[in-house]
Amino acid sequence: MYLHHLHLPGLTPYLCASTIQSHCVRVFLDYKALPDLVQRKKSLPYPTLLTFQTPPTYTCGRREIGRLSLSQIAYLRNEGKAEFHEALRGGQTTFHGPGQLTAYLIRSLETRPSSSCNHVQLLETSVINTCAKYGIEGSTTENPGVWTSPERKIASVGVHMRRYVTSHGIGLNVTTDLSWFDRIVACGLVGKQVTSFEKEGVLVEDVREVADIFACCIAASLPGSVEVKTVTAKEVTRQSSDE
Repeated sequence: MYLHHLHLPGLTPYLCASTIQSHCVRVFLDYKALPDLVQRKKSLPYPTLLTFQTPPTYTCGRREIGRLSLSQIAYLRNEGKAEFHEALRGGQTTFHGPGQLTAYLIRSLETRPSSSCNHVQLLETSVINTCAKYGIEGSTTENPGVWTSPERKIASVGVHMRRYVTSHGIGLNVTTDLSWFDRIVACGLVGKQVTSFEKEGVLVEDVREVADIFACCIAASLPGSVEVKTVTAKEVTRQSSDE
């Protein structure tokens, strides 16, 4: 089996990445909507990992949709220096931007209650293993995400699931300008700090390098024998359940 890895170069507008993600989700949902007899004649779509960086962007989770005031949103947009968007993922308001690896994993899970928790654990474990490649010791705590200490969070995790098809994923700070987090209570955790590879003393020239390692860690954590296959945006967007 393959894990399709699509890395978008440069800075990708959040809505552009969201559109690609929505297409990948739709491919899975269309497959699940097929009659059982038709499904047996087709292969389940391969899981897709979408990795990218955005311009400065704040997003809120589904519990906060429609709850932020116009003045709060204006404060986050900071006179046009940042974007703000609502997202269907879990979690609260967070920041995405240059120097941060944002990664969305779209795949179909087994239909059982524990699948969602297992998926989040897979993401967190893959982040921890990615950090370990750079000599950074990451761990999980009672709070969501990956931490380098009980007080310093290096990666946020927020997912969405529809008919056991996953979307959204992680934001891993590599060379992120952490001052952007000063405008929010990151993920709603008062008194906690954010950190990055750079703040932990690890210098990385290209976030793409971290994205490739993260893809390998995801593949190693998925069930079965999984090989990473790099794909283009054109290949992903032309994919359909009819193939």
